Amino acid sequence: MARHLIKRKLPFEEPTVNLTPLIDVVFVILIMFIVLAPLLELEHVELADASRAPNSSMSVQESSPLAIHVHRDNSIVFRQQKISLEALALQLKEAKRDHPTARLQLFQDKGAYFGTYQSVKNAAEGAGFNELDLILKPS
Repeated sequence: MARHLIKRKLPFEEPTVNLTPLIDVVFVILIMFIVLAPLLELEHVELADASRAPNSSMSVQESSPLAIHVHRDNSIVFRQQKISLEALALQLKEAKRDHPTARLQLFQDKGAYFGTYQSVKNAAEGAGFNELDLILKPS
């Protein structure tokens, strides 16, 4: 008698992927971010305290010798003259030499590009100004 091999069909099993190690790794990374985030020193903008009296020691002077105006069309005005970014950097170095303790005031129009603000800020930092008063103009 010949033996016949009978092939049985097994039920089809879909391959599975165990996601437990992946989830563990994600949680470890999340915990690292939570722990490390307070230790990172990021640039930040400090806004004026609204509860302070209007007669505070900080004053906004539009005619200040160290006032930069950025208009809606992204034009830059320094010392009542329209100026390019390259010339602004040079004049800010001269202004820092003439007024070493003065604070720079930037009057930024709400409609101007953020990139213009960043370029002016970089020029001010390059000239040696560590602080910049940012005054937002509504129009």
